[in-house]
Amino acid sequence: MNKIVIAIDGFSSTGKSTIAKRLAKQLNYIYVDTGAMYRAVTYFALKNDFIKNKKLDSEALISSLQDINISFKFNDELGFAEVYLNGENIESEIRTLEVSSYVSPVATLSQVRRKLVEQQQLMGKGKGIVMDGRDIGTVVFPDAELKIFMTASVETRAKRRFKELLECEHNLSYDKVLENVITRDRIDSTREDSPLVIADNAIEIDNSDLNIEEQVETILKLVNKSIKKDFT
Repeated sequence: MNKIVIAIDGFSSTGKSTIAKRLAKQLNYIYVDTGAMYRAVTYFALKNDFIKNKKLDSEALISSLQDINISFKFNDELGFAEVYLNGENIESEIRTLEVSSYVSPVATLSQVRRKLVEQQQLMGKGKGIVMDGRDIGTVVFPDAELKIFMTASVETRAKRRFKELLECEHNLSYDKVLENVITRDRIDSTREDSPLVIADNAIEIDNSDLNIEEQVETILKLVNKSIKKDFT
């Protein structure tokens, strides 16, 4: 069966990664969570004290980019690939609210984006890939055969994120999570380098009232339609 590149962009906490994982598994495609890559860089910055008093030392991080090696290793038990930083599994560490609070400022750095985009483009050279993030359909794979833009109301996304974070962070308030989601939306949409926008020819899906199965079914139909269109 012919394979395509599926680019999934959208706001934070729209469930992009969950849907992308399910799609990749059903299609037997490679899945790449680009958000995890930016989170890994952010985690590296935090661990190396490049973020102090809520301020990011951009120059220090940029000068250390050559020391960052990000990779993914498939976990058979979990059914998806986990992210590794310099050989260390950091899948759990990058999902905290602290990392979420700084990942958008880190992602605004052009040097960081160039480093990660180069890696992402190499991963998709052979097609048969599902990649989600903020600039997949606009920058990483502007020629992707299928582009999806996922959105949901800010309240819906904050509730999802709050529920997810409660599993590892118990002293947490919904208002703080809502504030984080709103702030990330603003930073992601207004940054100078590769802002979050709907790519040309992207199909927008508002999943505020859709469950996972409904979303996967909808996108699988779009995949089949795209394959027929591009290979007939």
